[in-house]
Amino acid sequence: MKRRGKASPRRPEQVAETIRQILSEMLVHGEIRDPRITMATVTSVKVAPDLSTARIWVALPGEKGEWTKALEGLRSAAGFVRSRVASELTTYTAPEIRFDRDDGAERGARVDQILAEIKRNEVGPGVTPGHTDGEVHDQADGGDGHE
Repeated sequence: MKRRGKASPRRPEQVAETIRQILSEMLVHGEIRDPRITMATVTSVKVAPDLSTARIWVALPGEKGEWTKALEGLRSAAGFVRSRVASELTTYTAPEIRFDRDDGAERGARVDQILAEIKRNEVGPGVTPGHTDGEVHDQADGGDGHE
């Protein structure tokens, strides 16, 4: 007998991948005709376990004002995207679409910058790590406090 009422635990992942593919194609082919949306890249899609909502993260280049406008454009096109997704999915309803900006690349670059700065400060300019004064210190000469 077939089980009913319990969806596959992988179903949200499958729906998320389908949404990512559909939206990526829409962006590449210019189907979303909002002039505010330029150079948007879908980086991740997460669908709720009950398939009611889909959060879509997009990488948006440019300054804050530019990506804010692009995000507004994507949010205004959410209904259009949802109707396109609904026509492609085999689910009873299509998830509500929510767009968010993915700032992972910026955060990664900032972490790299901080790590490079820490490394510069630890070593100092013109100093080789492990050698601060250029002299060789031999522990066998009794200078270590042991007789």
